[in-house]
This record gives sequence, C-alpha cells and structure tokens, in this order.
Amino acid sequence: MAHALIAGVGMTDFGKFPDRGLKSLAGEAVVGALADAGLRPGDVEAAYMGNAAAPLITGQAMIAGQVILRSLGIGRIPVVNVENACATSATAFQQAERMIACGQYDVVLAAGFEKLFHKDKSRTFAVFMGAIDVEGIPQFLASLAKAEKPKSEGESGGDKRSVFMDIYAAAARRHMERYGTTARHFAMVSAKNAYHGSLNPHAQYRDVLSVDEVLAAPIVAPPLTLPMCAPIGDGAAAVVLVSERKARALGLKDAVRVRSSFLASGWDGSGVEDESVVEYASRKAYEAAAIDPKDINVVELHDATAPAEILCYESMGLAKKGEGARLIEAGETRLGGRVPVNTSGGLLRKGHPVGATGAAQIYELCEQLRGRAGARQVQGARIAVAENGGGFIGSDAAATVVTVLEKTG
Repeated sequence: MAHALIAGVGMTDFGKFPDRGLKSLAGEAVVGALADAGLRPGDVEAAYMGNAAAPLITGQAMIAGQVILRSLGIGRIPVVNVENACATSATAFQQAERMIACGQYDVVLAAGFEKLFHKDKSRTFAVFMGAIDVEGIPQFLASLAKAEKPKSEGESGGDKRSVFMDIYAAAARRHMERYGTTARHFAMVSAKNAYHGSLNPHAQYRDVLSVDEVLAAPIVAPPLTLPMCAPIGDGAAAVVLVSERKARALGLKDAVRVRSSFLASGWDGSGVEDESVVEYASRKAYEAAAIDPKDINVVELHDATAPAEILCYESMGLAKKGEGARLIEAGETRLGGRVPVNTSGGLLRKGHPVGATGAAQIYELCEQLRGRAGARQVQGARIAVAENGGGFIGSDAAATVVTVLEKTG
C-alpha cells in the first residue's frame, strides 16, 4: 500500500478567544495549511473535520465541518465530521491518511478545531464528564474515590475541575508507590515543557517555570499542582495530505511521509500488567513503520498532565517500565537531549483545545522534520512520533492514535 504525504500544515495560536468562533479559528488553520501546500480550496477532494466540544460549548452540532468549509468556499466534496474525545483530530488525520493510502483520493484535508473556554466553567467540565461511560458514572466515581487520598483541596473532579485530573492523579500515585517516582519528577516535566513552550509562538503559555515554582503552585489533585495540568483553551490546526502521485505532480521538495498511523481502542484485560492501549498502538505503529523506539528523533505525546508524560515514556518504549523518571532526570527528553519530547510545549504549555490537539501535534512534528521550528529545532530529526489519546473507560483510555512520520529527501 502506498504512503500518504503531508504537503502542508496550518495552526492558530492556542489560548482563550471569547470573541472568535469556530469558523474564524478553523478557517485560519485550513487556509494556512492550503497555502503551505501550494493548493487552492478547489483542490481538496475530501475532508475529515474534528471537533469534540462544540455541541456543549457553542451549540453547533453534527455539521460543524460543513459549516466551516462552506464559509471558505469549499462544498460538494465528502465531509466527515469526527468526534473521538481528545484523540479527535488525530483520528481525523488517521482516517484521511488511510483514504489517501488506499488510493481513494489524491488530496485530503484533516482538521481539528475547538472552542473549549466558556465563562461558565461547569459547561467546560461537562465536556470531559461526557468522555467516560455516563451510564456508569456512580460506579466510576466510587472506584475513583477508593484511589484518592483524603484531601481538603476542594470538591471532586467534574465539579470544580475536569474529572480527568483525578484519573491522572490516581495513576500518578500508583506509579509513585510502585516505582519511587516523586512529585519533583513530575515538576521537572512541567518545567521542561515550559521552556519548550517559551520558544513556541503558538503556545498558550510562554513563561518559563522552575521546578520549585511548579511544586509551589496550588494543588489541583494530589500530587498534581496547577502547572502539571493542561489548561483549557481554544484553537485549531489543519493538515493537507496528498498521494505520492500528487506530490510528484506538485514537485514537492519537503513533504513529510506518513510511515504509519494506527488507531486503537482501549480494553480491560485481566490485570494491571496487561498491555495498555498506548503500548498496543505504539507497538503496532512501530511494526507498520518498520522502526524501533531507538530510531525516534522527536516526539509529541499526550501530556494532559505531567505524570502522563512519564507514563508515556514507558508505554511508548522510550524507557523501560518504571524507569520513565530517569529520562527526565538525565535531560534526555529536553531540547538537546537524546529524544526531545513535546518541543511545542506539549499540552501543558501549548494548550489543549481537545479537538485540535492531535492535528497540532502533527503540525509541530512537520515543522521539526522540515527544519522550520526555529529556536526549538531538533537538529537532524528524521523520524518523529505523535501519540494522542482520549476518553476513559474502565481502566484504560478509550482511543489512542500513534503516528510515525519521516523526513523525505
């Protein structure tokens, strides 16, 4: 089967934009991606448009993709609206890539866009509450409560914060108890990503933080402090994929090849040692791309919290089980290290407008592979990997996409 190539990418700044709507944000990203590819709106043959929160935040449901594209003068083509929790636009990308690879189209657009910020925070938190099994919420909250330490920091997740902060906090505490990981290790992740984000003009937060400043910040859910948690915001990102035939016709010199893109769903096995969805998706993506984790030069992964980054080091094969903290201690995942992770600032600093996150990861990695990342450039990067997960059912993420990209030329 042929490989799809990325011809162009576009992205907005991430942040809180109360005066901008979905059409404004997504339009900027799509127009930017088309211009980057040297293509016109009429060249797009199909579009996969990712959004997760609009029905609750803006009231726009079911046809967001068509609404946005019609405003840009794009119509008649097949438009597929994609919703898959925080993995929404990574899923849109994966589906678009498959359609190119199997020969259905020569030019496909994949985009993610989100309005997540709302003056009524309960509306925003309701988005995350909908990313678990809503018929099992009482049982879920009861099981989560068993994993919680006694606390006086406020109400439980879903009321004053995203319920996912409690999920991640519980996972962090398990890792600390089992492997000796400390809150300082998590703070080191936040400080690293703050430094990376300070170099990214699209990042929601660009201030540099020290490890001690991260540790001294207000507690959200033990051991998580505020800078250890991804912020709420708005934004959009878009990717134009083309076939090898189209790339040749366009004479593209710096297209990025998609070596593999694998979408998987979580599953509850018989115990905690079972392969997680991130482990499974990573293994399948690496096999399809014929690479080893040692071949990877740069990574964008789903650091919805700082502990999640350390857990992903292990799940993605960058470190052995229980040894993820050693990578952050040794500076191996910082710019200049062996395998820089989240050079964009990650979700922690770049921001996490959920429907846009996966496409924004692809944007960052394309910038890296094309040598356009400026002060955050990873020198000599040829193989890049994105990991984007979303939702939670039972004991695992609901959906995860792992994508392997390669520099051409």
